[in-house]
Amino acid sequence: MQQVRAKKNLGQHFLTDESIAQRIADSVGGLSPNLLEIGPGMGMLTKYLAGDTRYCFKVVELDRESVDYLHANYPELEVVGADFLKLDLRTIFSQGDITIIGNFPYNISSQILFRVFDQRSIVPEVVGMFQKEVAERVAAAPGSKTYGILSVLLSAFYDIEYLFTVHEHVFNPPPKVKSAVIRLRRNGVEHLGCNEQLFVRLVKTAFNQRRKTLRNALKPLEVPLDCIPSEILAKRAEQLSVADYVGICSEIEKII
Repeated sequence: MQQVRAKKNLGQHFLTDESIAQRIADSVGGLSPNLLEIGPGMGMLTKYLAGDTRYCFKVVELDRESVDYLHANYPELEVVGADFLKLDLRTIFSQGDITIIGNFPYNISSQILFRVFDQRSIVPEVVGMFQKEVAERVAAAPGSKTYGILSVLLSAFYDIEYLFTVHEHVFNPPPKVKSAVIRLRRNGVEHLGCNEQLFVRLVKTAFNQRRKTLRNALKPLEVPLDCIPSEILAKRAEQLSVADYVGICSEIEKII
């Protein structure tokens, strides 16, 4: 029961199916010299990554019991005992791009992706297991009910693939929901061609009142909207593509 107790407070469910762990590890594409696993717990996925000579491999783990377990069972592995959400990745790898992988705790998985977005310039690839509805939201296309803030922000800089669904029975304790593995790979876009801080504010504001048309949803921005075509303002947040948001951002920039 030690494994269950060690990560229970962090929303973690331990993967017990070796074939799923192997499949997640095999999904990494070798796009960077560094590989960081988030939340390895008792090392189910770690064992398939530690021997990969393509990478300088490290793990970050907050739970003390899990850190002790990893030190005992993987003595040559560098374990960073810290909260990933508070880390600057350059404190872990001083140079080179960083691929991120993990069976992410459900309760912080969206926050992990926002941190990836913030440090996207050095993260060319992410392979992760999420709650299925989160994975679907991240991979959603415009027009979908699950399309949201993370869908827009991440797809602006990453190609996103929904790889496979993972059922409840392969975890201990079994979660009440299905899981899914997705992969993000940088798409080559370095700059959006607009003020990216404004772009983020715009997307978040639009989706904060997603049932309203943009004409009403964007009022909290307190900027003139006359520069935006009326057919765009008549749409709702989930109906717009990344290019649409970039276009709106560019128009607003001209008048502020």
